[in-house]
Amino acid sequence: MGILDDDVQRVRDSADIVAVVSAHTQLKKQGANWSGLCPFHGEKSPSFSVNAEKGVFYCFGCQAKGDVISFVRDIDHLDFQGAVEFLAAKSGIALRYTDRNEGERREARGKLREAMVAAVDWYHERLLTGADSGAARHYLRERGFDGDTVRRYKVGWAPDDWDQLVKALPFSPKVLRDAGLGRESKRGGTNDFFRARILFPIFDPQGDPIGFGGRMLPGGRPPKYQNTPETALYRKSKVLYGLNWAKDEAVRSNEVIICEGYTDVIGFAAVGLDRAVATCGTALTDDHVRTLQRFAPKLVLAFDPDAAGQAAADRVYEWERKHEVEVAVAALPPGGDPADLARSDPDALRASIEHAQPFLGFRVDRILAAADLRTPEGRGRAAETALAAVAEHPNEFVRDQYVMAIAGRCQLDPDRLRASIRSGGIRPRVRIESPRQRPERQETPETNALRLAIADPANVLGLLHPVLFDDPRQRAAFVALQEFEGDLHRAVESADPLVGDLLSRLAVEESDAQPGDVRRLLLRDLALRALKDLQADRSLAADLATWSQTTGWLKGRIEAIEAAAPEDPPDPVGEGELLAWLARRGEGAA
Repeated sequence: MGILDDDVQRVRDSADIVAVVSAHTQLKKQGANWSGLCPFHGEKSPSFSVNAEKGVFYCFGCQAKGDVISFVRDIDHLDFQGAVEFLAAKSGIALRYTDRNEGERREARGKLREAMVAAVDWYHERLLTGADSGAARHYLRERGFDGDTVRRYKVGWAPDDWDQLVKALPFSPKVLRDAGLGRESKRGGTNDFFRARILFPIFDPQGDPIGFGGRMLPGGRPPKYQNTPETALYRKSKVLYGLNWAKDEAVRSNEVIICEGYTDVIGFAAVGLDRAVATCGTALTDDHVRTLQRFAPKLVLAFDPDAAGQAAADRVYEWERKHEVEVAVAALPPGGDPADLARSDPDALRASIEHAQPFLGFRVDRILAAADLRTPEGRGRAAETALAAVAEHPNEFVRDQYVMAIAGRCQLDPDRLRASIRSGGIRPRVRIESPRQRPERQETPETNALRLAIADPANVLGLLHPVLFDDPRQRAAFVALQEFEGDLHRAVESADPLVGDLLSRLAVEESDAQPGDVRRLLLRDLALRALKDLQADRSLAADLATWSQTTGWLKGRIEAIEAAAPEDPPDPVGEGELLAWLARRGEGAA
């Protein structure tokens, strides 16, 4: 079940990879390619390259690679089908599916999306111009929301009426109910789901609306917050408010801030911290963490201090182990949430994020800060409580760092504390990470030949032969290009991952070499190796006359190649004879 291959290729051919990538990072023209900072990892020097002609990208820093479909898939956290559909929509391509029912399901989801877009616009316009929205506008102004903020976040107002949205939107009652915009009335009709609430649209990572968070006005009907019910578009355990705005900054900074509410996200953005997201009426879940780790390796919890400190340690450490993230806690100033602090003390809000502590460090500091360390009894009890928190951490070396810190603050012998932890029978789980290394550009006749074969397969592939490639990985890369007649995407997809990585990297590397020069160099190098082998086997030669004739001819061909100047035209007869002989010899050896 999926999209027809012909349609996938149409989408790939139609999409402008430079335009798609430029929405996430600034690209500059460098020769035939484009270069910029990698949108998949934080860096200060550009290592990300795009080959517009071939429609591929490669990062020399983190080795991210692929075509325009894989770029959208990875940057926007989509599956393959979702990425193709996203690009198809931008290009106006109607997709066909192998499963007819799948096409119908996709069409139904498309209707829900259309209804959500229309609802966002309708509610937003109602807030800006509605005669009944004065109290909502007044409340937002009191909370520091100016007109620009309201418009940026498309804040809306749901009137205190039964069915104004249902009547206003040109969608069937079933579509409105399935989108979470309507609900069935007692008489079998359809009423508005939201009434008398300020609405914060919730978008998916691509910026498409999927639901709403509704807040009642002071004195309104509870509950205080009401979210869109579970729909085909909206799953609260997976959705994060603000990720569509935060993801680019999260990638650049290697950090994402997690807070509790919609206004908190907006408050962080107001003080220049554009990397905040909020859970939508639920606790932070494993699905949330799985999503966020694709954008940043560090998660900063900006919750109420008590709530942050009481987070389940086993869950946090499991996230750190399973998803390879670092969980830190921001010690927010008492007496205000991020939305309030953004107006009253923006410097303090920024400082709380800048000085965020690792989760365990935050817990230990709070335990010791609340204890009476002036007496031996107080220090002993504090050390015991803090040590219990430390003992939960799975990494032995991390535990030992905190043991020494606790020993110093509580005036105790660190060896006694270590012995106490060891007696608990904890088995440490140490994770050793290997740093990524940037592959060095190789300047050899073989790599130049591959660069040329990728750039101009029609004119280069026919000049070469697999036998000319001594390196097995580079030979396999050439064979893959040959097999698919220069189709880079199919060659990468079919090849071994290491071979695919080589092809992807070479595709964004330019070469000033000329095809004829490269072929001559490859022929010379292979001929020299063949001559060396023949000379080593002289004693085993059954016919010395033939051996002498062959080696003489081979030396002559090598000398002719070495005597040729770069500007000299190729020698199709002599070089062709040599290549044919080397190919036969290579096949015989195989």
